[in-house]
Amino acid sequence: MKKAFMSGVLCSVLLLALTAATALAVENDHSYYLQGPLDTGPEVTAKCLKCHEKHANDFMKTTHWNWAQEQMVDGKKVVRGKKNAINNFCTSISGNEPRCTSCHAGYGWTDSSFDFTDSSKVDCLVCHDTTGTYVKEATGAGNPAKRVDLVYVAQSVGAPSRFNCGTCHFYGGGGDAVKHGDLDSSMEYPTRSVDVHMDADGNDFTCQECHVTEGHAIPGNSLGVSPGGTSHFSCAKCHEEAPHAQSRLNKHAEDISCQTCHIPFYAKEVPTKLSWDWSTAGQDIEAPVDENGKHAYNKKKGHFTWGKMVTPKYLWYNGSASAYNRGEKMDPSKITYLTYPNGDIKDEKAKIHPFKLHSGKQIYDSKNKYFITAKVFGDGGYWVDYDWDKAARLGMESSGLAYSGEYGFAPTEMYWSINHMVSPKEEALGCLDCHGDNGRMTWEDLGYKGDPMDNPKFARSK
Repeated sequence: MKKAFMSGVLCSVLLLALTAATALAVENDHSYYLQGPLDTGPEVTAKCLKCHEKHANDFMKTTHWNWAQEQMVDGKKVVRGKKNAINNFCTSISGNEPRCTSCHAGYGWTDSSFDFTDSSKVDCLVCHDTTGTYVKEATGAGNPAKRVDLVYVAQSVGAPSRFNCGTCHFYGGGGDAVKHGDLDSSMEYPTRSVDVHMDADGNDFTCQECHVTEGHAIPGNSLGVSPGGTSHFSCAKCHEEAPHAQSRLNKHAEDISCQTCHIPFYAKEVPTKLSWDWSTAGQDIEAPVDENGKHAYNKKKGHFTWGKMVTPKYLWYNGSASAYNRGEKMDPSKITYLTYPNGDIKDEKAKIHPFKLHSGKQIYDSKNKYFITAKVFGDGGYWVDYDWDKAARLGMESSGLAYSGEYGFAPTEMYWSINHMVSPKEEALGCLDCHGDNGRMTWEDLGYKGDPMDNPKFARSK
């Protein structure tokens, strides 16, 4: 009797599981609603809007769509984002839209006239493809590649995976691991050592496990484009404020971010770009290969340096940053910090945090004393004609800034917050990794009089 009862229970459980799986499959199966032929991205979106117009409208309020948001930077209210920020990678999207907007979750952003109120341009598939076959044209202003079977993809939509997010975030700056040191292709199926949260054989977190989405708004800000720090979340959302068994470690957490100890290295498997010198571009010279197998020179772009298993730079950080805004005056004899984390040892809100430092040398207007938004892609672009004057003139026309006709190259630095590639606890930093003769912290640069382990009087006082 007991055996029969257990068999019945087991059958019931299996039936429920099967029913749930079937329901899920039916939920994700859009074959009834999305019949072909579908030849373009907007044709797919038109079908989606019949049921999901509200979702599209919600999405159009987000930074993923607008590539800008209102924020306070250096005491000034500005509308800033990827749309108008200057970086020291490809410098700016102005005049380069068809290439740069291949990562936009929309279709047809070819120039500054793009209509951000047009819901038919929303790309639903780039985030909701579950087939792994949806690809955008590299220079197609966000439009899907011609080889993509849009009917197949549209009928198989579902929740975003790491693959969906990584399509853009792993390849920012024009290639794998170029821009972000802690986001690259290794994060699609990472090992435990690469990222303990996303470990494909362990926790297997999706991005939205932490970046919990509401109304298609995804929390979290990139310091490079949103230095105002309007959207942050803490490790304490899942972990306690004092998660350690040792009180000394919990005391450290008052002054040190979780990331500092638990992300001892970034670019663990894929080399990341650490510097970019545009001033040397245009030469017909041999392109040497470094120890990581990466080219150190490209005629179109100049000289690079790359790094793997990189030790972060450590700075005080209170969640906001100073930043260079397009059109601001600069001094070419000094390093211009395109982004720099705010905070110091006296700032009660600040903690020591890890960063990727990217150094550059990029074109600026030597008369007007501001950086140039050069056109590098397409007709008249530097990558076509190797003419900096023409590239400067066309790019500045696109961004609406005056160009004097005189240019030079000036040094820049840009800091990127390190938040991913969290190591297992057994690989976290230990005492002597930071303290002692060979410790990685530069105590004096951080505002200490010396190593606080050597003398308790050196410790931070609040």
